[in-house]
Amino acid sequence: MKTSSKPSVAVIKFASCDGCQLQFLNAEDELLALAQLVDLAYFPEARSREVRGPYDVTFVEGSVSTPDDARRIVGVRAATRWLVSIGACATSGGIQALRNWANIEDYKRIVYPSPEFISTLSTSTPIAEHVRVDFELWGCPIDKDQLLTVVRSLISGAAPVLPGHALCLECKRRGLTCVSVAAAQPCLGPITRTGCGAVCPSVGRGCYGCFGPVDDPNMNAFAELLERQGLSRDECVRRLRLMNGYLRPMRDTSDAIENRPVTKH
Repeated sequence: MKTSSKPSVAVIKFASCDGCQLQFLNAEDELLALAQLVDLAYFPEARSREVRGPYDVTFVEGSVSTPDDARRIVGVRAATRWLVSIGACATSGGIQALRNWANIEDYKRIVYPSPEFISTLSTSTPIAEHVRVDFELWGCPIDKDQLLTVVRSLISGAAPVLPGHALCLECKRRGLTCVSVAAAQPCLGPITRTGCGAVCPSVGRGCYGCFGPVDDPNMNAFAELLERQGLSRDECVRRLRLMNGYLRPMRDTSDAIENRPVTKH
């Protein structure tokens, strides 16, 4: 139940590592100012007080991986005005979505001594596959400054606007040498949205695609680039199926590569 005139905010966790929730706490210099603007009504990671909903804004971290998750997210959606999914797990299914290409029963038998007590779904899926999502904040983890931009926009009644261009433009702005052209390193920068500040290229290694695909990526051309750089079919598939691999453009391309007949030389 709402107890303040300020917009109420909730932060709720599903299957995840908690890293995106911690980005709230990493906003150390801005936290006091943020606390003046909103009522942090529910955030078990940060405080013991728990105010019951409905809330004005609910940030959801993590993927839907169990039958209980699938039921709970429906209630979360019903108890909030704006629902924002944060991070790769919530927006794409996350690393745990690798099981979507495997038999979950095999994993249960290998990992747990009593698998009959494990209640889980055969897939790990993004929040948007289950309920309506008002905004998605990408990243593994999300960027602190982008998070604060979203909070300020929503509480002021404006639609959040974040950059959607490819990471390659970020590299050019920073004057970084292209690791793909200069060192023939596999780099997902051409198909990945900006947000991290080009962390990996700045230390001389290729982008891993943490912030998800740009709008309308040229996946065929990118798959051909990976092969020209000498990656095997299995290596191409692994590159595309990291933390955002279950999203449609990554999934379709990696499936096509995996199912393609092996060419013998």
